[in-house]
Amino acid sequence: AFRGKVKAALAKLPPYKVGKRGNLQEWYLDWDDQDPQHRHVSHLIGLYPDDQINTFDTPELAAAVKRSLELRGDGGTGWSKAWKIGLWARLADGDHAYRMLRTHLQYVGPAGDTQYKGGGTYPNLFDAHPPFQIDGNFGGTAGITEMLLQSQRGEIHLLPALPAAWDAGSVRGLRARGGHTVAIRWRDRALGSATITPDRDGTVRVRYGQSTSEHPVTAGRPLTLSAGPSGIVAR
Repeated sequence: AFRGKVKAALAKLPPYKVGKRGNLQEWYLDWDDQDPQHRHVSHLIGLYPDDQINTFDTPELAAAVKRSLELRGDGGTGWSKAWKIGLWARLADGDHAYRMLRTHLQYVGPAGDTQYKGGGTYPNLFDAHPPFQIDGNFGGTAGITEMLLQSQRGEIHLLPALPAAWDAGSVRGLRARGGHTVAIRWRDRALGSATITPDRDGTVRVRYGQSTSEHPVTAGRPLTLSAGPSGIVAR
């Protein structure tokens, strides 16, 4: 009975709309923003952390989210900058996500003169928003993860938003939806190998670039993949 009420309420919600500036409307009406570069981007939650909007299934709405981010700018406090890292990563723009990360980590001295706006990081690595914002720390870490691994849409997407600055590297211990632990190595901005260790038996769908593949997996048994001429292959 309760589920029926929720479904009825959802059906009454207005749909996403694209405004006159090509942006995703924040409100039911296409009002002009009183503070065009305000740090809040709550109306973009459908892209990140949710998955109602993505570049594959809803490209027009994803383009509208991008335009909204462009209009809002890269400013904001720590948590806002962290959120924008995740948003740009979901848009597969690793270089812009990296630019946000660099400003998120800009040095702020401990003298107590921190301003409400600007973001940054203290010497002890706490997020610089008086006195500090732990959601800026957690959100920044989540954003970095989104640049290297995404797992919405029922698939594990390897290196979805790798910036040019991260030419080579490795990461391990990332968790993907569905109960999978992932390790990735890359070089020259290309996938070297990925190892997926599942929690349960089943099938895993993997994406790298435009290539996708499905692989049977056994709980606790690592699956190692690499990128070949014809797509992703199991070793």
